[in-house]
Amino acid sequence: MRYLAEQENFEYFKQYLTSPKEFFQSYIERQVKSHFLDESRKLRMFLDSSLNLLYRNILSAVHYSTQSVKVRKDREDKIFLWLDEFFRELAEVINLPRSELKGIEHQEVTDIEFLSSAMAKSLIDLRNRLMKEFADVDMSSFSRQTHTILAEHFSGCWEQCPFCGAVCTNTMQNHDGDHQLVFHRPQALKGDTWWIYIPFFSYDTHELNIVTCSSHVASNDLFRICDGTWIPYKKYRNAGPPFSTWNIRPDSSTQAYWKWFVSHFRTQLEALYDGKFQGKGEIPEAWHRITKQEALAELDRCLATSMGRKNHRGSAV
Repeated sequence: MRYLAEQENFEYFKQYLTSPKEFFQSYIERQVKSHFLDESRKLRMFLDSSLNLLYRNILSAVHYSTQSVKVRKDREDKIFLWLDEFFRELAEVINLPRSELKGIEHQEVTDIEFLSSAMAKSLIDLRNRLMKEFADVDMSSFSRQTHTILAEHFSGCWEQCPFCGAVCTNTMQNHDGDHQLVFHRPQALKGDTWWIYIPFFSYDTHELNIVTCSSHVASNDLFRICDGTWIPYKKYRNAGPPFSTWNIRPDSSTQAYWKWFVSHFRTQLEALYDGKFQGKGEIPEAWHRITKQEALAELDRCLATSMGRKNHRGSAV
């Protein structure tokens, strides 16, 4: 949300509101690409550094194994002993199956120094060949992209509130229990408008609804479901799924962040949802006075409070 406010790009906001999972994935991709500006050079530096570290560790294991075996006068099967020491040294560095070198066991190698020299030369040749291949490497060389791995790792529940579209804050997909979140949004952000309802007759005013669903469930307001039935917000679970799968707690507050957003992007929201912020949807004057800095400051406080805890469709008059 901080990123969205700092960018002030309504197209980003629109994707965030209407397709949050897709926005999250594209955001991760943008951040990865930003981190890897001049990505080829940085990637080559990383790969070269990793390769040299691995090369030194393997060379050290070759040297240590050779010195250990040379002093063992009691063993004739020195090649087996050398391999035992070699793989023991590398156990915490690289997952290299012993079967990869089992061919050596069946060779009549008696000169351990010769084996050590041959291994060292092979390592140098392999390192030089890989470094040449790294010269042409870029992020597309990987079978799985970095941003895809990160998006999967940080992905949680993507269910959206059926009233305001806010995403469930549970960090587990297919979690037990109800979907829920701390702060709901003005329902206008999902295109919700006020309706006039009288028995046997109702009509859409096209006045965008700036009230949050958590405020509605504390009121006597009604909402209209797809089949035209009107249901009290207080009994929203009676509407069945997806409404019944959410735990929406009564709360009359609205985050300053969304007040700033609605006021700042009023024209774009009206065009997106073919509605107007007028009548019952009139934006309060106080919302217009909220600055982006104030909205972000409140957002930071809410995040700090949240981290602290972890650590110890239409509406009717």
